[in-house]
Amino acid sequence: MSTKKVLIADDELRMRKLVGDFLKKEGYIIIEAENGRVALDIFNREDGIDLVILDVMMPEYDGWTVCREIRKTSNVPIIMLTARSEEFDELFGFEMGADEYVTKPFSPKILVARVNALLRRVESRKDKIKYFDGLEIDYDAHIVYVEGNPIDLSPKEYELLIYMVENNGKALEREQILNKVWGYDYFGELRTVDTHINRLRIKLGKKSKLIKTVRGVGYRFEVKK
Repeated sequence: MSTKKVLIADDELRMRKLVGDFLKKEGYIIIEAENGRVALDIFNREDGIDLVILDVMMPEYDGWTVCREIRKTSNVPIIMLTARSEEFDELFGFEMGADEYVTKPFSPKILVARVNALLRRVESRKDKIKYFDGLEIDYDAHIVYVEGNPIDLSPKEYELLIYMVENNGKALEREQILNKVWGYDYFGELRTVDTHINRLRIKLGKKSKLIKTVRGVGYRFEVKK
């Protein structure tokens, strides 16, 4: 039995109850929202939501808008519900960041199966994805996300970030960083480290504050655990 939280956003009470009842039988904790604005408010204030089910056509904010706003800060699994089945709509949903697309009418049992499968996939990747205060690192894919958006890092910038992350809280000397990231046989100047740190900070944007300058020493990646 699951104890995971699922947010169901649909303006039809009957649909919320139907889906919610089937998920409750599987042990899921259900949170309901009657429109897109309420769904966003709940998502932003409620901790630990594990999956979101969004109806496309809702008052206030539609499902696309809610999906896009959630994706600015989170990679939580999202399933879109819609009465339309055109290929364009499905492609648009995936471009917005949806993980699954279910066309009405549908079998509640099939929807539950999709929820279970999607959450299993997420669980299987958890050990390979690390989260640091809005910074997400997918070790398998070698992709770094800032507040849900991928950033373009060079291989050396990625290696540098990984080395600093794995030494969270430690002050690292420039020479130490140079030796570990570039190799002991690298004869470049210590300024190479400064240059790459500056580029990395620019790409991290608001999360550049996670890399601290340690005067007279070097740098420190710092996230409070």
